[in-house]
Amino acid sequence: MSTIRLGAVDYLNARPLVYGLEQRSDLFSLRFDVPAKCAALLHEGTIDIGMIPSIEYLRGHAPYVIVDGMGIVSEGPVASVALFSAVPLDRIRSIAIDTSSRTSSGLLSVLCRESFGLDPELVPMPPGIESMISRCDAALLIGDPALYLDHGSLGLRKVDLGEQWTALTGLPFVWAFWSGLASAISRDARVALIHARDQGVAASDRIAETYCGPGRAALGRAYLRENIRYTLDDRAAAGLRHFYQLAERHGVVEAAQAPAFF
Repeated sequence: MSTIRLGAVDYLNARPLVYGLEQRSDLFSLRFDVPAKCAALLHEGTIDIGMIPSIEYLRGHAPYVIVDGMGIVSEGPVASVALFSAVPLDRIRSIAIDTSSRTSSGLLSVLCRESFGLDPELVPMPPGIESMISRCDAALLIGDPALYLDHGSLGLRKVDLGEQWTALTGLPFVWAFWSGLASAISRDARVALIHARDQGVAASDRIAETYCGPGRAALGRAYLRENIRYTLDDRAAAGLRHFYQLAERHGVVEAAQAPAFF
């Protein structure tokens, strides 16, 4: 049997989900990319299972399923997905959008209309806060660049999108999950992914120290303990369905559909 081609996200928050999978070459071949690239690889069939941004579940050319019970989830502040603004929120007219982002840019579009009362120009740009802010009033950053940014030293305001979502809905937000065609996901694969998740959560402090290095280890440990959850439970699934409905309402996707789980 050929190995399952597995595409993971190359950010700190994804590391507990892939803990030890490099040693499962009998079952998986593993690669790391930014979220947008991971989704593109799944859509084109280069990988079999991808850790995709949740909005990309609605953009595949074939019906995907979600590997049940696992995801990158927050309830309240997420810390690593944020709008950094050089002006007060109500004065924002343009936002530079991190091109690594798919779900986060969709969530921002929803929040601009549902919470912020904004209709800004959205300008896709590579992640780099100085160039983004020189072009636009605010910048959307995701992942490690958002987590590590010392926005105060740059005179920027930080608006945490996870916190804003939970304030709006009272629900968790699902940022990403393992997904692919049902034919590509075996029960052995699901068991191995659950085992990796469980071991990774237990080893989160060690993961943060290895990934972040001494200067940022404390920040990484707190982030994995306090901001990120890895269980896609009933409340998280309700948050996911609600996001899909709002994404359809505001034209982020053509049509919402109920998530299907394997």
